[in-house]
Amino acid sequence: MNSNSQPTVGLLPLYLALYDELLPELRDGFADYLGRIVAGFEARGIAVRQAPVCCVAYEFEAAVRQFEGDGIDAIVTLHLAYSPSLEAIDALCGTSLPIVMLDTTMDAAYGVDVSPDRLMYNHGVHGVMDLASMLRRREKPYEIVAGHYSDPALLERAAEIVRNASAADTTVAGRCGDAATADTVHPSSAGAPMNNNRILRIGDAFTGMGDFAVEPELLRERFGIEVEQVELEALDKAVEAVTEEAVTAELAVDRERFDCELDEAVHRQSIRVGLGLRQLITAGGYHGFSVNFQEFDRTDRASDTMPFLEISKAMARGMGYAGEGDVLTATLVGALAREFDAVTFTEIFCPDWTGNSLFLSHMGEISPAVAGDRPRICAKPAFDGKSATTAVLTCAVKPGPAVFVNLAPGPDDSFSLIVAPVEVLAEDDTLDPAMRDNVRAWVRPRCKVPDFLETYSRAGGTHHSALVLGDRMEVVVAFGRTLGVETCVIG
Repeated sequence: MNSNSQPTVGLLPLYLALYDELLPELRDGFADYLGRIVAGFEARGIAVRQAPVCCVAYEFEAAVRQFEGDGIDAIVTLHLAYSPSLEAIDALCGTSLPIVMLDTTMDAAYGVDVSPDRLMYNHGVHGVMDLASMLRRREKPYEIVAGHYSDPALLERAAEIVRNASAADTTVAGRCGDAATADTVHPSSAGAPMNNNRILRIGDAFTGMGDFAVEPELLRERFGIEVEQVELEALDKAVEAVTEEAVTAELAVDRERFDCELDEAVHRQSIRVGLGLRQLITAGGYHGFSVNFQEFDRTDRASDTMPFLEISKAMARGMGYAGEGDVLTATLVGALAREFDAVTFTEIFCPDWTGNSLFLSHMGEISPAVAGDRPRICAKPAFDGKSATTAVLTCAVKPGPAVFVNLAPGPDDSFSLIVAPVEVLAEDDTLDPAMRDNVRAWVRPRCKVPDFLETYSRAGGTHHSALVLGDRMEVVVAFGRTLGVETCVIG
């Protein structure tokens, strides 16, 4: 502890460099939020040394060195947005300072009346998951405190951890069953549901995402998964072979199944790229695939648009999928989709602390098999503006019981299946018309959202997951046993 006996934390704000490139004005919107966090600690007798907002490895390294030089008592991480774990992990694992992860957001409420504009200010939770998962894999001790910062108990808990930092080490969560609201089911065999799966990855994985990153050799050895990576040129070739007759036939099928609310030219080109993807997958005999949207960075090629529409359709056909090059979760989604009727890839994006629910979303992928009403297809500009406007399928997820499922890598090449029964809320469909163009669902776990998030990250859960509709928890737990991994049940 500092010589003046007042505990001091180093506040480490985490952020994504891509946002500075695409939305340079966004960062300024966090200034007041950061000030409130600092004031909250200071009101509890904790001095704060705030690092500059950090995005890339050298910034994290410089911040940690400064904290060590200042003689602080603990590092408090604060995800302002998603931040790839591999940018920060070496700096944090290379220090002896205790780490306290503050899992909070700017807004207390993120319910069905929210505007989609608020998403960019409230989605740091999956950055927390990514980093916590990697800290656990590296066996680096950490503590995590989740909730909205306006709750006096949240910062008081964090402050108490800091006060005790000099007297007692923080501890990394080990077995999932050690968590207060989790039970552990032990494995009975090894890898059966995912054996002999061939998984395609188009392009490289998103740089810096560490939690789902597993060496292909380990996937082959542990689960019998074969990963094959191709570049976008392979998809270009397949797209060039798609006929106009095939596009017209698929367009007719879409109009029969979905409400198509977009320009026909955008729809047709999305179908064309999607059919190329379908052919690539079929010809290779793949059971699942992953596509990183960043690979689609030009409009002067056959694969000029991200094939979100075909991705959604593929999941409904039982094909495994996960975003950003995540072949691990793609394999999980496929194995579950072949076992159950309604499964989709998903991600926890924003906590609704006030409503005690979690907002699930992703860029443009959701299986129509989970729809509670007739899905619609709309146009969506490329997030980074580098590829053509594409077609995305959106829908309200069918309300009722469901199971949130995650396959998490752990220390020493271990894996665990995290299973959480949840309720898809009946009031799911948004009240804001602008949100209808987004992939969305609100779910409620059986425990309080802060407890769920803390337990999940202590167990090392990654930020990519699957959602299985129906009251299927016991069957999913049995799936985990046959997978041959320790299964953690939350709630």
